[in-house]
Formats: sequence, structure tokens, C-alpha cells
Amino acid sequence: MTILATLLGCTSAKPKIETVKQIDINRFMGTWYVIAAIPTFIEKNSFNAIETYKLNGDGTIDTTFTFNKGSLSGSLKTYHPKGFIVEGTGNAIWGMQFIWPIKAEYLIAHVDDAYTQTIIARNARDYVWIMARTPELSDDAYAALTKKVTNMGYDVSGLRKVPHDHSLK
Repeated sequence: MTILATLLGCTSAKPKIETVKQIDINRFMGTWYVIAAIPTFIEKNSFNAIETYKLNGDGTIDTTFTFNKGSLSGSLKTYHPKGFIVEGTGNAIWGMQFIWPIKAEYLIAHVDDAYTQTIIARNARDYVWIMARTPELSDDAYAALTKKVTNMGYDVSGLRKVPHDHSLK
């Protein structure tokens, strides 16, 4: 039951996380490097973590999540969850389905105007992902995004920078 509650994003008395008002879903598709995360159990020791999104004709989103386990050259892990955009949310709230019928909460809480940086959050404030179109961010950009995560009510002491092999760009 704890796993189910975690995946569904049960919340405490904290206010709901505000999402982006409108996402241009076609601009959001493509490759995102996970720069930092308060990770789920499957990605706790991830390196080279990348999410790739592809919009299907039926409005669902094929997702490919890859990372190396344990080191930059560790064994490659690949997952294929499916995203389901929640109607009436400006494309900013999805259900992300790893296992049928459970859809984990996926909130696009920030995206910059150029669609090069994003923050994916959850109302439970248990997991968060800072992602970018490149495998690294400037220190200033990272600090600004971390501040946004803090302002959402997260304890960022669990935020882990995800190492990337920059030769793989």
C-alpha cells in the first residue's frame, strides 16, 4: 500500500505545486538530460540519465528513460513508461505509467521560454527532476533551478546531481 500511495502522489497539508499554465507539447517532446533529482529507488545510483518523449497520434507520450547503473560505464538500464496528458491542464499534468493500471503524478512545474530547462515535480514532494536539453548547466542556472525546487517546498538535501559522460553528447 505504501508503494501505491507513493506512486499516486498522496499529499500532506502542503499546498499543491503550481504547474506551468500551458505547455507547447510539440516543443516539449525530445531529449532531456536529468541534471539532478531527488530520485526514485530505481534511479538512486544513475549516471547519464536521459528522458526522451515522443507524442503519439492518440495523444499519449512514448517515453524512454535510460541510464547507466552505478557508474558512467555501468550497465545500461532502459524503461519505457507511457505518459497520459490530463485533459484541461494545459498539457502540464501527466500520468506516467510504468505498471498498469497505476499512473504516477508528473507535474511540469517549470519550463523556460526556450524549452531548454524544466522541473518535473510531484505534490507529495518525494521526487523531483531538474532536466535540460544539454548534459550540463551553468552554476548560475543550476542554482536558480534549485531555488525554484526549494520554493516549491522540497527538502533539497536529497537532491543528487546526475553525472554525465560529456563525450556521449
